[in-house]
Amino acid sequence: MAKAEAFDPREYVASLPRRPGVYRMYGADGALLYVGKAKHLKDRVGTYFSPGNLAPKVQALVQQIAAIEVTVTHSETEALLLEYNLIKEHKPRFNVVLRDDKSFPYIQLATDHEYPRLAFHRGPRNRSGRYFGPFPNAGAVRETLQGLQRLFLIRNCRDTFFANRSRPCLQHQIGRCSAPCVGLVSREAYAEDVASAVQVLEGRSSEVNAQLQARMEEAASRLEFERAAQLRDRLAALKRIQAEQIVTAETDREADVLAIVGEPGEYAVSVMLVRGGRNLGTTSYFPRATLAEPEEALRSFMLQYYATQEPARELLVGRELPDAEFLAQVLKDRRGYEVAIRRPQRGIGAKWIELAHENATQALHMRLAQRRGAEEMTAALAVALDLPEPPARIECFDISHTAGEGTVASCVVFGPEGPLKKEYRRFNISGVAPGDDYGALRQALERRYSRIRAGETPAPDLLLIDGGAGQVSEVHSVIAALGFGDLTLVGVAKGPDRRPGQERLFIHGAAAPRTLDAYSPALRLVQRVRDEAHRFAITGHRRKRARRYSESVLEAIPGLGPAKRRALLKHFGGLQGVLRAAMAEFEQVEGIGASLARTIYDHLHPGA
Repeated sequence: MAKAEAFDPREYVASLPRRPGVYRMYGADGALLYVGKAKHLKDRVGTYFSPGNLAPKVQALVQQIAAIEVTVTHSETEALLLEYNLIKEHKPRFNVVLRDDKSFPYIQLATDHEYPRLAFHRGPRNRSGRYFGPFPNAGAVRETLQGLQRLFLIRNCRDTFFANRSRPCLQHQIGRCSAPCVGLVSREAYAEDVASAVQVLEGRSSEVNAQLQARMEEAASRLEFERAAQLRDRLAALKRIQAEQIVTAETDREADVLAIVGEPGEYAVSVMLVRGGRNLGTTSYFPRATLAEPEEALRSFMLQYYATQEPARELLVGRELPDAEFLAQVLKDRRGYEVAIRRPQRGIGAKWIELAHENATQALHMRLAQRRGAEEMTAALAVALDLPEPPARIECFDISHTAGEGTVASCVVFGPEGPLKKEYRRFNISGVAPGDDYGALRQALERRYSRIRAGETPAPDLLLIDGGAGQVSEVHSVIAALGFGDLTLVGVAKGPDRRPGQERLFIHGAAAPRTLDAYSPALRLVQRVRDEAHRFAITGHRRKRARRYSESVLEAIPGLGPAKRRALLKHFGGLQGVLRAAMAEFEQVEGIGASLARTIYDHLHPGA
């Protein structure tokens, strides 16, 4: 890379070829600022230094450029892939960077059982069975599963639970399962219900309507009026669900619909999933795109998004993408099937685009409103605590245990736009006396701030502790010893009635605690951060306690070591599954023979 003082933009641009390729712009400190791809490198890079290019964000980039490197490629498609790889690896500050890489959930039909079940699934689809989706979020999956279970009475229990039933469970009693576990439905009738559920998931609801109508009439002709009434109610319920669909096409069409709104620096992208002609809902993303125009931002978003998600065969976009054919080729090479990228102008596709655009607009408005609310709260907090400026990073610690057992410390982090959940941390506390909250807090702070001092994570501008003057004094001694004595430290103590709005703030170095107006934005922010730390600590403690209980019951069994205990819990899906298992089932677990299986069973079922 050329040195900053030797870089002459005009001379450098003149030397570039009119070939496709990728260009990389560096700052004076060697940091990669921006990666771009071009059909003609000379023409594209030259636009940045053109006197007529006065866009503020472009000028902000140009002023920092100290060197440029280019890589010539054989085609635009190759350049597109190289651009994506470089952005993914380096995450340049001026590029479009997609931060949310969470996978979409699916519904899985386990086909390796004579009475298959429908279940929620997220992650690699490498288990046996059929998968339906993707769905935009977990809520959409659960809502669909509940609807199908009400309609078709498909079981949702695990196989181990199913195999050990002697009477119907609560799901049957509330009308959500036909109880195949105890033979209350024939295999043939259950298979018909599963087939109908699959048709609904495939978007073939009209066929299900016709089949239910025929089955209802057949039952009535055989004078099975109770069965006919059940099918009548099921048909009516299915039609109600169909009527609630937002946009439904009389087709089996599958498409991903993408719309982008906003301007450089503040974009929202809405992805709407259409499967079997039905709108399954939208998910909104907010890619960081300081420099890109909407078309470039959407193209870059799609390239990164479909690196982890499987695209539909038809992608409907709200803007004309200049690189659509190259992007389609990249997706085809990745997935092995043709992917069409179109911008529909009329028909149901245009309606879907319009709906996705409305969702993106609403999501952006809500994000901006939340940001304004967050800015108001942090500004008010700065005034309330006499801070020189609003805190950009807040951390809060809390301790949770049950009578000193299973102690867990939580650390939550808030930024300008709210909770930074990927930076949350829990600390399993050991080596302190039961119930010693001071000792637990000290251990958690030492572990956390040793890592901050090592540069593993940024230091906060404000540290909150759930507690009063004693906790504040203890915490300050710990962080001061680690070099953070100047950090603003505040203890949040509950009021005399322990009601929200009565909190007292113990600021380290202040003569007396402060109280804020019960409805002030500053106190709302403090309560929100404190409550989140409390929730995160309790959740961790409950999980640890449940895990400890599962292990303690099995620890007393002679010959059953840690590895075999874990194998048992994994095989049966938890302690309840182990308790329900028959002796022969224990022998199916790796490492457990007939003798140990008998020992386990006898220990768990004394007197059996």
